[in-house]
Amino acid sequence: MSNNTTKKEFFSVNKKYRSRAVVSGPNRAGHRAHLRSLGLLDDDFEKPFIGIANSWNEMHPGHVHLRGVAEEVKKGVWQAGGIPWEFNTIALCDGLVHGQPGMRFTLPSRDLIADSIEIIAEGQQLDGLVCICSCDKIVPGMMMAMMRLDLPSVLVTGGPMMPGSFQGRAVAIPDMREGVGKWVTGVYSDDEAFELECSVCPGPGSCAMNGTANTMACVAEIMGLSVSGCATAHAVTSSKKRIAKRSGQLIVRLVEEDRKPSGFINRSSFQNALILTAAIGGSTNATIHIPAIAAERGLTITLDDVEEASRRTPHICSLKSSGPHTFWDLELAGGVPALVKELLPLLASAEKTCSGASLAEAAEKAVNKNRDVIRSISNPIHAQGSFAVLKGNLAPLGCIVKQTGVDTRMMVHTGPARVFDAETEAEAAIYDGRINAGDVIVIRYEGPKGAPGMPEMFSATSALMGVGLGSTAALITDGRFSGATRGPCIGHIAPEAAVGGAIAYVQEGDQIRIDIPGRTVELLVDDEVLEARRKTMPIKQKQVTSRVLRRYMKGVGDVSSGAVVE
Repeated sequence: MSNNTTKKEFFSVNKKYRSRAVVSGPNRAGHRAHLRSLGLLDDDFEKPFIGIANSWNEMHPGHVHLRGVAEEVKKGVWQAGGIPWEFNTIALCDGLVHGQPGMRFTLPSRDLIADSIEIIAEGQQLDGLVCICSCDKIVPGMMMAMMRLDLPSVLVTGGPMMPGSFQGRAVAIPDMREGVGKWVTGVYSDDEAFELECSVCPGPGSCAMNGTANTMACVAEIMGLSVSGCATAHAVTSSKKRIAKRSGQLIVRLVEEDRKPSGFINRSSFQNALILTAAIGGSTNATIHIPAIAAERGLTITLDDVEEASRRTPHICSLKSSGPHTFWDLELAGGVPALVKELLPLLASAEKTCSGASLAEAAEKAVNKNRDVIRSISNPIHAQGSFAVLKGNLAPLGCIVKQTGVDTRMMVHTGPARVFDAETEAEAAIYDGRINAGDVIVIRYEGPKGAPGMPEMFSATSALMGVGLGSTAALITDGRFSGATRGPCIGHIAPEAAVGGAIAYVQEGDQIRIDIPGRTVELLVDDEVLEARRKTMPIKQKQVTSRVLRRYMKGVGDVSSGAVVE
């Protein structure tokens, strides 16, 4: 045989999928051998490789059931002619880290989750992704990965937890946090507090409230990244299983049609997300995550966009913790499709979803089954949406408050500053009775760089509610708040204290004026006084031993643009 004779390529396979770079041709025989050891047959190499990114773990109620969800997704992938490859990523439960040092790691985990999925998807040259997740930072982290990779993708959220029952009423985890304060003040006995503890979380799922996890699940659905009905299908229901299986079938079709997020996600998609979040009184953390997700798509969403959406969107659904209804109530009322149908006049309804249908088409058959839970835009709970963006000398770049959770008596308030350089100090002062009605608690050095990691001030805000000061004392911080937070709590102060923001120079007893309708927050000291303080009051630098947090401090951007790590 001549040396010039070209050998016939053996095992050449369908080149239309990008994963064929891993398995096609003679020089990929070793790659195929590895995969054959897992049980693949010859014709399996002709099929699309679908990554199943799963945040399952055994320690958190939001994640403990996700193996079952993944099994249904994989069934759908097999049925549609794909090969599912499940892999894991990290997941923290915010409910287990509140008020302790681990809280600093949750926001950094969001970007690490996105990075980890990118590494697997690119390293293995996957053709499509189904991302399975439940909780606060995992949902936006996976959405960031979907935007960044721009592969055919579907998000399957694990579903809310069923509400608990205590003394004849539906309860969720915020009731427990505030219940501790009621125990401290003698409202609850030891037995009652223990009964609440044992009944508030009855099973798996994301916390049964309008927190960050469920807010972002609704965001994913209205943006078209999840199939219709996914966000409010509860963890323990058969509807969640069916949605998971349909999502597995859908991803194979998306790969075959090469339909990527860039084909249907645009600026209007993010504006729709802001409108829905404002309409349901969603978590203030959405105002960090939505800009971060948009940035991965190459788009800019600012606090001005948040403010514009909230001003023109009525608040039509009042959910726990600042409202009476549970996510189970919302599911029974029709879920996100019914919400979308009520909001259609405000939405860019022609935007497409992952199924190929437009937003309007996806909501066409929806029925609002309970107008006490989902109001019409002509009969809202509040004329404006949940968020108010405040600016002033204390927050030149802006800050955020959930105005729908603020007592009308505190919408405009002036009071003396009570200054703390850590949440733990403020929480202790609240329980010790050192905070009075009318005070403005200032918690600083809790921002992305200052904490670092921008922890939530949930322990402090829950303490305020529990001791009966939730409607009469305000709280201002460069940290974040839980989605469960209610009351006059103003967060995301930017610039933060650690980079020389004005909040670093507030002194005990300074008067602070909050004007939510006027959208201002002002430190009532003369400019000359503030400038003098800048020259004499040093910025505090925390000693950080964690390598992860040190890297985060160096790379994280301002919270007003999503606290994205460069």
